Amino acid sequence: MPGTIADRIEKSILLRAPRARVWRALADHTEFGDWFGMRVAEPFAAGKTVRATVAGTKVDAEVAKAQQQYAGVTFDMTIERIEPERLFSFRWHPGAVDPAVDYSKEATTLVEFRLEEAEGGVRLTVTESGFDRLPPERRASAFAQNEQGWAIVVTLVAKHLAAHA
Repeated sequence: MPGTIADRIEKSILLRAPRARVWRALADHTEFGDWFGMRVAEPFAAGKTVRATVAGTKVDAEVAKAQQQYAGVTFDMTIERIEPERLFSFRWHPGAVDPAVDYSKEATTLVEFRLEEAEGGVRLTVTESGFDRLPPERRASAFAQNEQGWAIVVTLVAKHLAAHA
């Protein structure tokens, strides 16, 4: 329908690295935080909620500079599934950056990182879904921010892997 916000964002990139190496960049909480731009308090485990703090990516100075406006903002990631070298997924509250707002009453979106063998490397597909369940007043801005954000994120993981083969 015209004027409605889509429910799903999907970004994909071909990574020229071994699947096990790409998996480590996704599944290791410290390494994930380094390229994503956050500090994660503890290891990822299915069913566990981990606290993350925006800190700025270590792989792109320009992106890190843009992330600085959110430095110190904390948010929770509830780990949904971990299927080694295939799928890592979590739930979170997208765009939850205003410390005066209690986002815990809102629905979460589901973020999935899927790995598949591809000609010349590994295809990483990042999908975030569930925007249609967000409050109407936040839905469009959360979707727009993350549409742009996930396009950047897939390049960050590629830069990380190139620098830390």
